[in-house]
Amino acid sequence: MSAFAFPPPPPSPEAEALRQEVRDFLKTALATRKPVERAESWTGLDPEFSKAMGARGWIGMTWPKQYGGHERSALERYVVLEEMLAAGAPVGLHWIADRQSGPLILRVGTEEQRQTILPRIAAGEAYVCIGMSEPDIGSDLASVRTRAAKVQGGYVVNGTKVWTSFAHLSQYMILFCRTGSSEERHGGVSQLLVSLHDNPGIAVRPILAMTGEHHFNEVVFQDAFIPDTALLGKEGDGWNQVTRELAFERSGPERFLSSFQVLVELCRALGSSPSDAGLVALGRLSSHLIVLRRLSRSVAGMLQQGENPALQAALVKDLGALVEQEIPEIARQLVDAEPDAKSTRDFSAVLAHTMMHAPSFSLRGGTREILRGIIARGLGLR
Repeated sequence: MSAFAFPPPPPSPEAEALRQEVRDFLKTALATRKPVERAESWTGLDPEFSKAMGARGWIGMTWPKQYGGHERSALERYVVLEEMLAAGAPVGLHWIADRQSGPLILRVGTEEQRQTILPRIAAGEAYVCIGMSEPDIGSDLASVRTRAAKVQGGYVVNGTKVWTSFAHLSQYMILFCRTGSSEERHGGVSQLLVSLHDNPGIAVRPILAMTGEHHFNEVVFQDAFIPDTALLGKEGDGWNQVTRELAFERSGPERFLSSFQVLVELCRALGSSPSDAGLVALGRLSSHLIVLRRLSRSVAGMLQQGENPALQAALVKDLGALVEQEIPEIARQLVDAEPDAKSTRDFSAVLAHTMMHAPSFSLRGGTREILRGIIARGLGLR
């Protein structure tokens, strides 16, 4: 049986020196942001905040300077992201592009794609959504049915993507689609860098959350012509590309900090003299977060070394979702307050917001069943 290795991340005094700078910035930038707004975490949307991050060099931090990047380490980027998420900063617009789309374009994109898109992402002005999930197949990407048929000068695409975060606000989509035979489960798939503007064959339709919020979308391709220049990487190499991309998506602090504002409000509600049950719960949850952070930072270190820690990332994501969903359930047992989105009590409002979103934590970025299949395969159990 094989085992997962989570080596210690390399020391990074530069990253820790950066931490206070980020906190000072957030203290001012988020001064008027309410706790329930901070609970939005990585779904918060603010174009001016994204531009302010770009202006400070906190987007595209690890990329080459020639593409608008800043040639800093993955661990420096990690510090920025975890401070943003812990504070509840509105990073939703730019951060998918910063987290995974930009690195993918940098690694396999053409020079024209890099020069055209990466500087705009780094400036906080271009947003990218991910076209992976489809109706009836969920996270089983190998069963993708959206097809890009080769024609003169490009592809004609037909199919549907669902749960596509912020597609209604994004300029681009990285589309995972089938370009070869459907009998090639891991072969015959490719990625296209699709412009979502001014294409009559692409329709973006809202999927509302239980709270009524509009983050998700259904994106329908109906005889949509996509030019050859949109091919990202090599045709037919989409599986290798997307699995490397998922290591970026599944391993970051966003996979265990989505409920962090509930923990903050729980500490405030318990006060300076919490019950024994409260102390036990806080100690247990804190230990879980410390372990998850260690695992997550290890993956960041591996990414910095150019490795492909897709298996380790799947484990971080699965364990992180368990803790994220556990935090609001424990909080409601410890504090005598009903979750109420309209409450003037911060604890009740934050709890209500998080509980309505918590079911999605084990769906987004790969369902629990798919992730555990990946983990079992990595351990040699299947």
